[in-house]
Amino acid sequence: MIKIAILGLGTVGTGVAKVIGENAKQIERKLGEPLQVKTILVRHFKDGPYRQLMTDDFRKIEEDDEIRVVVETIGGVDAAYEYTKRALSAGKHVVTANKQLVAEKGCELLALAAKKNVRYLFEASVGGGIPVLHPIRECLAANRIEEIYGILNGTTNYILTRMVRTGAFFTDALREAQAKGYAEADPSADIHGTDAGRKICILADLAFGHQVLPESVPMEGISKLSLRDVKIAERAGYRIKLLGRTLRMPGGGRTAYVAPHLVPEDHPLANVEDVFNAIVVRGNATGEVMFYGKGAGEMPTASACVSDVMEAVGHSAVHEENLPWTEDSSGFVDPQELHTRFYFRIEGSLTDAAMAFGQVEVLSEDGETAFLTNRISGTAATEQSDRLNVLACMRVME
Repeated sequence: MIKIAILGLGTVGTGVAKVIGENAKQIERKLGEPLQVKTILVRHFKDGPYRQLMTDDFRKIEEDDEIRVVVETIGGVDAAYEYTKRALSAGKHVVTANKQLVAEKGCELLALAAKKNVRYLFEASVGGGIPVLHPIRECLAANRIEEIYGILNGTTNYILTRMVRTGAFFTDALREAQAKGYAEADPSADIHGTDAGRKICILADLAFGHQVLPESVPMEGISKLSLRDVKIAERAGYRIKLLGRTLRMPGGGRTAYVAPHLVPEDHPLANVEDVFNAIVVRGNATGEVMFYGKGAGEMPTASACVSDVMEAVGHSAVHEENLPWTEDSSGFVDPQELHTRFYFRIEGSLTDAAMAFGQVEVLSEDGETAFLTNRISGTAATEQSDRLNVLACMRVME
C-alpha cells in the first residue's frame, strides 16, 4: 500500500482526499497497489470524514517512513516552503498546486529533490485540471518551443465574459464572480494579473530552460478596464482577454508578461469564456497546440495533484544534470522591446492620434478617439502616449 500525507485541508486538499477515495479502484489498478491518505496536516482540528487523519504536528509526517508522498496544498510561500524542503530532505516525493512557491522557489526545490533522489511535481500549479506541463516536457520534447500564451486565470475571464454578454460594469461583474465562488474575498491576485504572472513564469521556465524571476515580469490586470473599451473592441471584431505570454525574441533572449489584449474574434482564444482557461504552445515542428479546460476548482486541480502522486511513485527521480530549468536568469528581455499593434483610447482628436503615431485605424470617434496603431514597440507606445491624454491602452494579439 502506498501511503501519502496532505498538507492543508482547504479546497484542493479536500479534493485530493475525495479523488483518492472515489477513484480508489481505478488508481489501484493503474498503480498495482492501493493508495491511501494516512495523515492530514491542519492548523485547526474540525469534525468531518477526515477527523481521524488530522494532526497539527508536521514532524509526524516528516518522521513517518510509511509516508512516501506529501501533497502540499497550503498555498503561499512561508510555511509551504519550509515543509516542502523538510519533506524532500526526508526522502519523500512532494506534489503541489502552489504556483507562487514554484515560480519563486521551483529551481531550488527541484535541485533538492534530485539530490535526495525523489520527485517534486507541480502539474496543477499552472492549468489546474488542464494537463500542460507534462505535454510540454514530454509530448512536445522534440520541438523548439517558440511561444506560449493564453488565458491563465478563470476569474478574470469570467468577469470579462459577463462584461461582454450582459454589459455589466467591472465592479458588478467582480461581485457576481465573488458571489458564485469564482473570486476570493480579496481578488487582488486575480484582477491585478499576479496569478497569471506566476503561471507564465513557470511556463517560461519549462519552455526555455532558464529561471524567469517573477519580479522581472510586468503583470497588468483588468481592474482598469472600462466597459466602453469592451464595447468598442466588440464592434470592431475583437474580444478583450487577459493573456499571459512568453516567447523567444527575434534578436535572441526571451521575454514574458501579463496584460489585457484585443484578440480577433476568429481566434480560438476569443471564444474561451466564463471560468475556462486555454493555453497555446507554439513549437517549431508542431505549430500551435491549444490546451483547454477548467483551470481551477476543487476536483480538476485535485485530479492533477493525484496524477502527479501516481507519477511520483511510478517513475524514477530526475537527476540534477537533467533538471527542467537552471537558476541562470540571464537573457531575459524587457517586453517593452516587443513590437505589436496597440489599441488606444484618448481624450482627443484623430489629428492628435495621427501626430503621435502616424497612420492609424480608427475604431471610434465621438469626443474621444479609439484607434489601432501599426506595429510599434512597447517603448514607442509609452513615449508617444506620454504626450496624449490616454484613457486606455493595450496590445493587440496578432
